[in-house]
Amino acid sequence: MKLNIVLVEPEIPQNTGNIVRTCAATGAKLHLVRPYGFQINDKYLKRAGLDYWNKMEIEEHISFSSFLEKYNPLKTNMFFVTSKGTHKYTQIDYSNMEEIFILFGKETKGLPEDIMKKHIEKTVRIPMLDGIRCLNLSNSVAIVAYEILRQNNFDNLKETSERLL
Repeated sequence: MKLNIVLVEPEIPQNTGNIVRTCAATGAKLHLVRPYGFQINDKYLKRAGLDYWNKMEIEEHISFSSFLEKYNPLKTNMFFVTSKGTHKYTQIDYSNMEEIFILFGKETKGLPEDIMKKHIEKTVRIPMLDGIRCLNLSNSVAIVAYEILRQNNFDNLKETSERLL
């Protein structure tokens, strides 16, 4: 199973750096969709991503429309993460999917509403208490990514051989 994490117009370099670490640790491919709210050489981005940049695959896209042209939501296993999603992220059976795209919007606005309405059945949410707008972007990526990996028995991920007694 190939996991793709897609950040549409990320704004906060520390979040993107943390997501770089998650992608490196899980083997997920990271897609970054312009425009960004930071420079790709931003010191906070690099510090949060530490030395993981060369351990992962990153694909940049000039716009959201160009990303959707290349990876058609109707022809791929693509899911849009939003607090207004139709399904809980755990209700999707990811176990028989060869390749999966999980899309996350910018920190201040999320994903474009017109796209989510167009693909309403492919929207997923992380349950939260009423009155809470959203979780941190890097936390949301980790939550959904690890559910997908769990459903796929953490294939290709090394289990630590050093255990506490």
